[in-house]
Amino acid sequence: MLKNKRAWIRIVEAFVAILLIVGIVLIIINKGYLKKEDVSSEVYDAELTILREIQLNDTLRKDILNAGAPPINWGDFPLSAKNKIINDIPNYLDCNAKICGMENPCIIKENLEKNIYVQSVIITSTLDEIDYRQLKLFCWEK
Repeated sequence: MLKNKRAWIRIVEAFVAILLIVGIVLIIINKGYLKKEDVSSEVYDAELTILREIQLNDTLRKDILNAGAPPINWGDFPLSAKNKIINDIPNYLDCNAKICGMENPCIIKENLEKNIYVQSVIITSTLDEIDYRQLKLFCWEK
C-alpha cells in the first residue's frame, strides 16, 4: 500500500512540474520576449513627415503636378521631389514613390518578399489651376 501512494505522489509531482514549465513558457511568450521588434509606427511616421513636407512645399507640389500624365513611376519622378525623399528617409529603409491620378489604383509593381509600408497624400494645385494627384510612398526595411 505504501508503494502505491509513492507512485501517485510521483505522478502528481510530474504533472505539477509540467504545468509550471508550460506556465512559464506561456508567460514569456505573452510578455513579448520572443517577438520581433515592430517598427511599423516609426516607418509610418517617417513616411507621413516626408509626404507632408512635400505637400506643403509650393515648389515640390508644382513639380509633381507638372511632371506629366499619371501614373509616374520612381524612374520618371521629378528630381526635386525624388531628392527630398532620398535625403529624408531613415537609413534602415528603402523607399519608392509613385504619382497617380485620383481615380486609378496606385500600386507598386515590384515583387518584394518584405513588409511594405505605404502612406499617401493628395497633391492639389493652387487657386488658379485645378489639378489633383495622389502621391504614394512605399517603404520597406533593408
